[in-house]
Amino acid sequence: MSRLAFLLKSHAPDFDHAQRMVESFNEFNRENIPLFIVVPKGDLGIFAAINGPNIEIRSESELGQYLVDEPVAGIRPGYINQEILKLAFWELGLADNYFCVDSDAVFVRPFIHEDFMFDETTPYTVLVEDNELKVEPRYYSEHWKGRETHLRHIQDLVGLNDRRLLTCHGHQVFSSQVLKSLKDDFMAPRGWSYRDLLAEAPYEFTWYNMWLQKAKVIPIEQREPLVKTFHHEGQHLEYALRGITTADIARGYVAVVVNSNFSRSWGEIDAAETPAQTLARYATWSTLVATLRAKVGAAVTRPVEGGRTTP
Repeated sequence: MSRLAFLLKSHAPDFDHAQRMVESFNEFNRENIPLFIVVPKGDLGIFAAINGPNIEIRSESELGQYLVDEPVAGIRPGYINQEILKLAFWELGLADNYFCVDSDAVFVRPFIHEDFMFDETTPYTVLVEDNELKVEPRYYSEHWKGRETHLRHIQDLVGLNDRRLLTCHGHQVFSSQVLKSLKDDFMAPRGWSYRDLLAEAPYEFTWYNMWLQKAKVIPIEQREPLVKTFHHEGQHLEYALRGITTADIARGYVAVVVNSNFSRSWGEIDAAETPAQTLARYATWSTLVATLRAKVGAAVTRPVEGGRTTP
Protein backbone atom coordinates (compact mmCIF):
# COMPACT_ATOMS: atom_id res chain seq x y z
CA MET A 1 0.00 0.00 0.00
CA SER A 2 1.32 3.45 -0.94
CA ARG A 3 1.53 6.22 1.61
CA LEU A 4 0.28 8.59 -1.10
CA ALA A 5 -1.12 8.02 -4.57
CA PHE A 6 -3.03 9.99 -7.17
CA LEU A 7 -6.47 8.93 -8.41
CA LEU A 8 -7.97 9.82 -11.78
CA LYS A 9 -11.47 8.66 -12.68
CA SER A 10 -11.89 8.88 -16.43
CA HIS A 11 -13.51 7.34 -19.49
CA ALA A 12 -13.01 7.19 -23.25
CA PRO A 13 -14.53 10.62 -24.12
CA ASP A 14 -11.97 12.22 -21.77
CA PHE A 15 -8.98 10.32 -23.13
CA ASP A 16 -7.29 13.29 -24.83
CA HIS A 17 -7.50 15.37 -21.65
CA ALA A 18 -6.34 12.43 -19.53
CA GLN A 19 -3.38 11.87 -21.83
CA ARG A 20 -2.37 15.52 -21.53
CA MET A 21 -2.68 15.35 -17.74
CA VAL A 22 -0.56 12.19 -17.60
CA GLU A 23 2.16 13.79 -19.73
CA SER A 24 2.44 16.68 -17.29
CA PHE A 25 2.23 14.25 -14.34
CA ASN A 26 5.16 12.27 -15.71
CA GLU A 27 7.16 15.43 -16.38
CA PHE A 28 6.87 16.85 -12.86
CA ASN A 29 6.49 13.76 -10.64
CA ARG A 30 9.83 13.99 -8.84
CA GLU A 31 9.34 11.17 -6.31
CA ASN A 32 7.58 8.53 -8.44
CA ILE A 33 4.22 8.91 -6.72
CA PRO A 34 1.87 6.31 -8.25
CA LEU A 35 -1.18 7.27 -10.29
CA PHE A 36 -4.21 5.00 -10.48
CA ILE A 37 -6.55 5.60 -13.41
CA VAL A 38 -9.98 4.03 -12.96
CA VAL A 39 -12.03 3.56 -16.13
CA PRO A 40 -14.95 1.43 -17.37
CA LYS A 41 -13.92 -2.11 -18.20
CA GLY A 42 -14.57 -1.52 -21.89
CA ASP A 43 -12.14 1.43 -21.92
CA LEU A 44 -9.13 -0.45 -20.53
CA GLY A 45 -7.69 -1.02 -24.00
CA ILE A 46 -7.87 2.66 -24.90
CA PHE A 47 -6.18 3.80 -21.71
CA ALA A 48 -3.46 1.17 -21.99
CA ALA A 49 -1.77 3.66 -24.34
CA ILE A 50 -0.92 5.93 -21.40
CA ASN A 51 0.28 3.23 -19.03
CA GLY A 52 3.73 3.73 -17.55
CA PRO A 53 6.14 2.97 -14.69
CA ASN A 54 4.17 4.96 -12.10
CA ILE A 55 0.73 4.44 -13.64
CA GLU A 56 -1.75 1.62 -13.16
CA ILE A 57 -5.04 1.36 -15.05
CA ARG A 58 -7.85 -0.23 -13.04
CA SER A 59 -11.37 -1.26 -14.01
CA GLU A 60 -14.24 0.42 -12.20
CA SER A 61 -15.87 -3.02 -12.09
CA GLU A 62 -13.68 -3.72 -9.04
CA LEU A 63 -16.11 -1.49 -7.15
CA GLY A 64 -19.05 -2.37 -9.35
CA GLN A 65 -21.24 -3.38 -6.42
CA TYR A 66 -21.64 0.30 -5.56
CA LEU A 67 -22.29 1.71 -9.03
CA VAL A 68 -25.69 2.86 -10.27
CA ASP A 69 -27.37 2.55 -13.66
CA GLU A 70 -30.09 5.15 -13.25
CA PRO A 71 -30.16 8.85 -12.28
CA VAL A 72 -29.75 9.81 -8.64
CA ALA A 73 -31.47 13.01 -7.53
CA GLY A 74 -31.87 13.89 -11.20
CA ILE A 75 -28.14 13.49 -11.95
CA ARG A 76 -26.99 11.09 -14.66
CA PRO A 77 -25.43 7.76 -13.57
CA GLY A 78 -22.00 8.52 -15.04
CA TYR A 79 -21.58 11.63 -12.89
CA ILE A 80 -22.78 9.89 -9.73
CA ASN A 81 -20.55 6.88 -10.38
CA GLN A 82 -17.39 8.97 -10.64
CA GLU A 83 -18.27 10.45 -7.24
CA ILE A 84 -18.91 6.99 -5.81
CA LEU A 85 -15.60 5.66 -7.12
CA LYS A 86 -13.67 8.49 -5.49
CA LEU A 87 -15.35 7.82 -2.15
CA ALA A 88 -14.97 4.04 -2.38
CA PHE A 89 -11.46 3.75 -3.85
CA TRP A 90 -9.92 3.31 -0.39
CA GLU A 91 -11.63 -0.10 -0.15
CA LEU A 92 -9.19 -1.52 -2.72
CA GLY A 93 -6.38 -1.12 -0.19
CA LEU A 94 -3.99 0.52 -2.65
CA ALA A 95 -3.17 3.77 -0.84
CA ASP A 96 -3.39 5.21 2.66
CA ASN A 97 -4.08 8.61 1.13
CA TYR A 98 -4.95 9.60 -2.42
CA PHE A 99 -5.11 12.91 -4.21
CA CYS A 100 -8.11 13.10 -6.54
CA VAL A 101 -7.07 14.76 -9.78
CA ASP A 102 -9.25 15.71 -12.76
CA SER A 103 -8.42 14.82 -16.34
CA ASP A 104 -8.63 18.57 -17.11
CA ALA A 105 -5.64 19.25 -14.85
CA VAL A 106 -2.21 20.14 -16.17
CA PHE A 107 0.73 20.11 -13.75
CA VAL A 108 2.88 23.22 -14.01
CA ARG A 109 5.78 22.59 -11.62
CA PRO A 110 7.65 19.75 -9.91
CA PHE A 111 5.79 18.16 -6.99
CA ILE A 112 6.78 15.82 -4.16
CA HIS A 113 5.07 14.02 -1.27
CA GLU A 114 5.46 17.02 1.01
CA ASP A 115 3.20 19.12 -1.22
CA PHE A 116 0.33 16.85 -0.21
CA MET A 117 1.37 15.37 3.15
CA PHE A 118 1.92 17.28 6.40
CA ASP A 119 3.97 14.41 7.79
CA GLU A 120 4.46 10.70 7.15
CA THR A 121 0.88 9.79 8.07
CA THR A 122 -1.21 12.97 7.92
CA PRO A 123 -2.36 14.48 4.61
CA TYR A 124 -3.05 18.15 4.17
CA THR A 125 -6.74 19.06 4.11
CA VAL A 126 -7.85 21.67 1.59
CA LEU A 127 -10.51 23.82 3.28
CA VAL A 128 -11.67 27.22 2.04
CA GLU A 129 -14.81 29.37 2.25
CA ASP A 130 -14.52 30.53 -1.39
CA ASN A 131 -15.82 33.99 -0.59
CA GLU A 132 -14.15 35.36 -3.73
CA LEU A 133 -16.55 33.15 -5.70
CA LYS A 134 -19.53 34.14 -3.60
CA VAL A 135 -19.12 37.79 -4.57
CA GLU A 136 -19.06 37.04 -8.32
CA PRO A 137 -22.61 37.80 -9.59
CA ARG A 138 -22.44 35.18 -12.31
CA TYR A 139 -21.01 32.41 -10.15
CA TYR A 140 -23.39 33.29 -7.31
CA SER A 141 -26.50 33.01 -9.48
CA GLU A 142 -25.43 29.98 -11.51
CA HIS A 143 -23.73 27.87 -8.85
CA TRP A 144 -23.40 29.28 -5.36
CA LYS A 145 -27.01 29.37 -4.17
CA GLY A 146 -27.83 25.78 -5.05
CA ARG A 147 -24.44 24.53 -3.88
CA GLU A 148 -24.73 26.31 -0.53
CA THR A 149 -28.11 24.68 0.15
CA HIS A 150 -26.63 21.22 -0.41
CA LEU A 151 -23.53 21.95 1.65
CA ARG A 152 -25.57 23.21 4.58
CA HIS A 153 -27.65 20.04 4.34
CA ILE A 154 -24.51 17.93 4.65
CA GLN A 155 -23.45 19.98 7.68
CA ASP A 156 -26.81 19.34 9.32
CA LEU A 157 -26.76 15.62 8.57
CA VAL A 158 -23.31 15.05 10.08
CA GLY A 159 -24.10 17.32 13.04
CA LEU A 160 -21.47 19.96 12.32
CA ASN A 161 -22.46 23.30 13.81
CA ASP A 162 -20.36 25.93 12.06
CA ARG A 163 -21.27 29.27 10.49
CA ARG A 164 -18.44 28.75 8.03
CA LEU A 165 -18.69 26.57 4.95
CA LEU A 166 -15.22 25.06 4.90
CA THR A 167 -14.82 22.64 2.02
CA CYS A 168 -13.39 22.49 -1.51
CA HIS A 169 -14.56 21.92 -5.07
CA GLY A 170 -12.15 19.06 -5.67
CA HIS A 171 -8.48 18.13 -5.75
CA GLN A 172 -8.51 17.00 -2.15
CA VAL A 173 -6.19 14.50 -0.51
CA PHE A 174 -8.54 11.78 0.71
CA SER A 175 -7.51 9.85 3.81
CA SER A 176 -8.58 6.20 3.71
CA GLN A 177 -8.92 6.37 7.48
CA VAL A 178 -11.43 9.20 7.28
CA LEU A 179 -13.41 7.54 4.49
CA LYS A 180 -13.56 4.27 6.44
CA SER A 181 -14.95 6.20 9.40
CA LEU A 182 -17.50 7.92 7.17
CA LYS A 183 -18.73 4.53 5.99
CA ASP A 184 -18.58 2.66 9.31
CA ASP A 185 -19.61 5.39 11.73
CA PHE A 186 -21.99 7.52 9.68
CA MET A 187 -23.36 5.52 6.74
CA ALA A 188 -23.64 2.06 8.29
CA PRO A 189 -25.80 3.08 11.29
CA ARG A 190 -28.26 4.62 8.82
CA GLY A 191 -28.16 1.69 6.44
CA TRP A 192 -26.86 4.00 3.71
CA SER A 193 -24.90 3.10 0.60
CA TYR A 194 -22.72 5.55 -1.32
CA ARG A 195 -25.71 6.06 -3.59
CA ASP A 196 -27.87 7.08 -0.62
CA LEU A 197 -25.21 9.48 0.57
CA LEU A 198 -25.06 11.27 -2.77
CA ALA A 199 -28.84 11.26 -3.15
CA GLU A 200 -28.90 13.56 -0.12
CA ALA A 201 -26.30 15.89 -1.63
CA PRO A 202 -24.10 15.09 -4.67
CA TYR A 203 -20.88 16.64 -3.32
CA GLU A 204 -18.37 13.90 -2.51
CA PHE A 205 -15.61 16.25 -1.37
CA THR A 206 -17.90 18.03 1.06
CA TRP A 207 -19.07 14.75 2.57
CA TYR A 208 -15.43 13.98 3.27
CA ASN A 209 -14.62 17.47 4.53
CA MET A 210 -17.65 17.88 6.78
CA TRP A 211 -17.23 14.43 8.31
CA LEU A 212 -13.56 15.10 8.99
CA GLN A 213 -14.39 18.40 10.70
CA LYS A 214 -17.09 16.70 12.78
CA ALA A 215 -15.36 13.46 13.72
CA LYS A 216 -11.74 14.69 13.67
CA VAL A 217 -10.56 11.23 12.68
CA ILE A 218 -7.14 12.62 11.81
CA PRO A 219 -5.52 15.96 12.64
CA ILE A 220 -6.74 18.71 10.33
CA GLU A 221 -3.67 20.28 8.79
CA GLN A 222 -5.28 22.93 6.64
CA ARG A 223 -3.95 24.47 3.46
CA GLU A 224 -5.27 26.40 0.48
CA PRO A 225 -6.09 24.72 -2.86
CA LEU A 226 -3.21 23.02 -4.61
CA VAL A 227 -4.78 23.42 -8.03
CA LYS A 228 -5.87 26.68 -9.68
CA THR A 229 -9.29 26.16 -11.23
CA PHE A 230 -10.97 28.46 -13.73
CA HIS A 231 -14.65 27.79 -13.07
CA HIS A 232 -15.86 29.84 -16.06
CA GLU A 233 -14.41 31.68 -19.02
CA GLY A 234 -14.53 35.04 -17.24
CA GLN A 235 -11.95 33.87 -14.70
CA HIS A 236 -9.73 32.48 -17.45
CA LEU A 237 -10.01 35.72 -19.42
CA GLU A 238 -9.18 37.79 -16.33
CA TYR A 239 -5.87 35.99 -15.87
CA ALA A 240 -5.06 36.45 -19.55
CA LEU A 241 -5.80 40.18 -19.45
CA ARG A 242 -3.60 40.56 -16.38
CA GLY A 243 -0.78 38.76 -18.15
CA ILE A 244 -0.60 35.91 -15.61
CA THR A 245 1.25 32.98 -17.15
CA THR A 246 1.57 29.34 -16.11
CA ALA A 247 4.99 30.23 -14.72
CA ASP A 248 3.25 32.73 -12.45
CA ILE A 249 0.57 30.19 -11.49
CA ALA A 250 3.32 27.70 -10.58
CA ARG A 251 4.43 29.96 -7.72
CA GLY A 252 1.17 29.21 -5.93
CA TYR A 253 -0.16 25.95 -7.35
CA VAL A 254 1.05 22.57 -8.59
CA ALA A 255 -1.50 22.40 -11.42
CA VAL A 256 -4.11 24.39 -13.32
CA VAL A 257 -7.57 23.40 -14.57
CA VAL A 258 -9.60 25.09 -17.27
CA ASN A 259 -12.96 23.59 -16.32
CA SER A 260 -14.33 21.41 -19.10
CA ASN A 261 -17.90 22.31 -18.16
CA PHE A 262 -17.42 25.44 -20.25
CA SER A 263 -14.23 24.75 -22.19
CA ARG A 264 -15.24 21.60 -24.09
CA SER A 265 -17.12 23.71 -26.65
CA TRP A 266 -13.77 25.31 -27.52
CA GLY A 267 -11.84 22.06 -27.80
CA GLU A 268 -8.73 21.31 -25.79
CA ILE A 269 -7.51 24.55 -24.20
CA ASP A 270 -3.83 24.97 -23.40
CA ALA A 271 -3.48 26.85 -20.12
CA ALA A 272 -0.18 28.24 -21.42
CA GLU A 273 -1.73 29.94 -24.45
CA THR A 274 -1.08 33.64 -25.03
CA PRO A 275 -3.43 36.40 -23.75
CA ALA A 276 -4.28 37.22 -27.36
CA GLN A 277 -5.41 33.63 -27.99
CA THR A 278 -7.59 33.63 -24.89
CA LEU A 279 -9.11 37.01 -25.75
CA ALA A 280 -9.79 35.92 -29.31
CA ARG A 281 -11.67 32.86 -28.07
CA TYR A 282 -14.00 34.52 -25.58
CA ALA A 283 -14.52 38.05 -26.89
CA THR A 284 -17.17 38.67 -29.55
CA TRP A 285 -16.45 40.74 -32.64
CA SER A 286 -18.67 43.52 -31.30
CA THR A 287 -16.72 43.58 -28.05
CA LEU A 288 -13.40 43.66 -29.87
CA VAL A 289 -14.55 46.50 -32.13
CA ALA A 290 -15.93 48.47 -29.20
CA THR A 291 -12.69 47.95 -27.28
CA LEU A 292 -10.64 49.14 -30.24
CA ARG A 293 -12.78 52.26 -30.60
CA ALA A 294 -12.45 53.03 -26.90
CA LYS A 295 -8.69 52.47 -27.09
CA VAL A 296 -8.36 54.84 -30.04
CA GLY A 297 -10.57 57.41 -28.34
CA ALA A 298 -8.50 57.26 -25.16
CA ALA A 299 -5.30 57.73 -27.14
CA VAL A 300 -6.70 60.77 -28.94
CA THR A 301 -7.72 62.53 -25.73
CA ARG A 302 -4.84 61.46 -23.53
CA PRO A 303 -3.40 64.45 -21.60
CA VAL A 304 0.23 65.39 -22.25
CA GLU A 305 2.68 67.71 -20.54
CA GLY A 306 1.33 71.25 -20.15
CA GLY A 307 -2.29 70.16 -19.87
CA ARG A 308 -2.80 69.86 -23.63
CA THR A 309 -4.19 66.76 -25.31
CA THR A 310 -2.68 64.93 -28.20
CA PRO A 311 -3.98 66.12 -31.59
